Amino acid sequence: MAVEELQSIIMRCQILEEQDFKEEDFGLFQLAGQRCIDEGHIEQLLEIIQNEKNKVIIKNMGWNLVGPVVRCLLWNKDDEKRKYYFLMLDLLVKLCNPKELLLGLLELIEEPSGKQISQIILLLLQPLQTVIQKLHNNKAYSVGLALSTLWSQLSLLPVPYSEEQIQTDDYGLCQCCKALIEFTKPFVEEVINDKENSLENENEKLKDELLKFCFKSLKCPLLTAQFFEQSKEAGNDPLRCFASEIIGFLSAVGHPFPKMIFNHGRKKRTWDYLEFEEEEDKQLADSMASLAYLVFVQGISIDQLPMVLSPSYLLQFNMGHIEVFLQRTEESVFSKGVDLLENGLLRIEDNSLLHQYLEIKSFLTVPQGLVKVMTLCPIETLRKKSLAMLQLYINKLDSQGKYTLFRCLLNTSNHSGVEAFIIQNIKNQIDVSLKRTHNKWFTGPQLISLLDLVLFLPEGAETDLLQNSDRIMASLNLLRYLVIKDNEKDNQTGLWTELGKIENNFLKPLHTGLNMSKAHYEAEIKNSQENSQEVQKSKDLCSVTVGGEEIPNMPPEMQLKVLHSALFTFDLIESVLARVEELIEIKTKSTPEENIGIK
Repeated sequence: MAVEELQSIIMRCQILEEQDFKEEDFGLFQLAGQRCIDEGHIEQLLEIIQNEKNKVIIKNMGWNLVGPVVRCLLWNKDDEKRKYYFLMLDLLVKLCNPKELLLGLLELIEEPSGKQISQIILLLLQPLQTVIQKLHNNKAYSVGLALSTLWSQLSLLPVPYSEEQIQTDDYGLCQCCKALIEFTKPFVEEVINDKENSLENENEKLKDELLKFCFKSLKCPLLTAQFFEQSKEAGNDPLRCFASEIIGFLSAVGHPFPKMIFNHGRKKRTWDYLEFEEEEDKQLADSMASLAYLVFVQGISIDQLPMVLSPSYLLQFNMGHIEVFLQRTEESVFSKGVDLLENGLLRIEDNSLLHQYLEIKSFLTVPQGLVKVMTLCPIETLRKKSLAMLQLYINKLDSQGKYTLFRCLLNTSNHSGVEAFIIQNIKNQIDVSLKRTHNKWFTGPQLISLLDLVLFLPEGAETDLLQNSDRIMASLNLLRYLVIKDNEKDNQTGLWTELGKIENNFLKPLHTGLNMSKAHYEAEIKNSQENSQEVQKSKDLCSVTVGGEEIPNMPPEMQLKVLHSALFTFDLIESVLARVEELIEIKTKSTPEENIGIK
């Protein structure tokens, strides 16, 4: 019945001229063809499509059958039937109007979600490539539309982050990336071969569309993709292969690779023929950061870069990209920033990075970004690596650079542990200056200015000593070191000139704060012990307010443990404070000879 109905429609249309086909004819043809497929009349439908008399009808109306055929291929697992469906799809691609087919195929690609995205992309990439190759007018537009649609769908797929996930490739992203490279290659080759073609304008447009796709791919999936060096062969990592091919496309259709990679971000780009829309231009920073990581950390195409570039120039070039990475919240992304920073710093000798570089914004924002990773990242290995990179960065700076960075981080970190780390570094630099060569940045007036940020309590005696205990202990240890190493007579550090200010701004408020804090916590311990019997009877949890904040509900034994731990911290601070004041008293009353051996 469905076949007869379709043949009736075709016989009526055979006597009409192409321009006389009505919208009603298209609808009836589609419905009848759909019914033929649904009822399994595949061989009869194939005969109709292959009939030379129906050539004009199939050219104009046949594209409507592509959707039903594709859906049958996706859902039907019968190999015998699939053979006929593939043959029908090939015939329709060969015979139908390519413009209508292009739009129909792209609509089909946009339809699915989840794991079906990769299935339909893998199915339709070859037909899509064939259709575009048949379009001679506005090919660049067609390629751009196809690549944009494909990329939009691929960007919805989760990027695998472990070797196991890459191997299983549950969502098919890795397979799609490989297939997408094969889809794009003919168009890249066309640009390369037609560089001196008379259709120069069309060639430039195609080049731009390919470059847009490459830069989009650098952002997704390559910005978040993980690469595993332990793979025995590069071919084992499909995402690394995809990255290598994308960079190869950039080199082939763009300007020379070094020119492209080193000119992004300049006020006047030397490759400004690539016109991005505003939103795409914002995304370009992510893409260029991804490219820098792939080249400098993964070593992809690094042999194309000149070998004469200085380590400090390479670090300066990459600092902006590192800043982009560290601004992101995804662990797979900001970890690349840490790796890229390590790659740049390891090329530079200690104490050789000039302080003038800190006048460049990224040279201060990058260490601040490291601090965020150190304090907020839930992954311990990344926190530790960020701490190691911050220390490495400090080691590379010259003395004035270290001094400037210390001031910046003391003012911006707002984290007691980080401030303690910086104070320890200040102590190390003072030690080097006193033992080896005199350094004006860590002795005398410059040091005193820095110590003003260290030897004080932010809120005086009201400062939360428990919250700031790391910083306070580091400050006391630094002060203890200065008192021991610098005699009042020599006063190389300027400490003894400023001792009165230090006592008023730091030591005395600390005494007062310790007394207040200890009294408060001792009272809380007493209250907790008095209430513990009632709590035990009711078997309920209790809460205690400390420093204006309520300790979360927990068993009384645990709360007592927390309170006693706080008291222990105060006792520790008090003991170091007492030792510092004892040393100051000894030093101010003793002769230089008597000071020898004081610890």
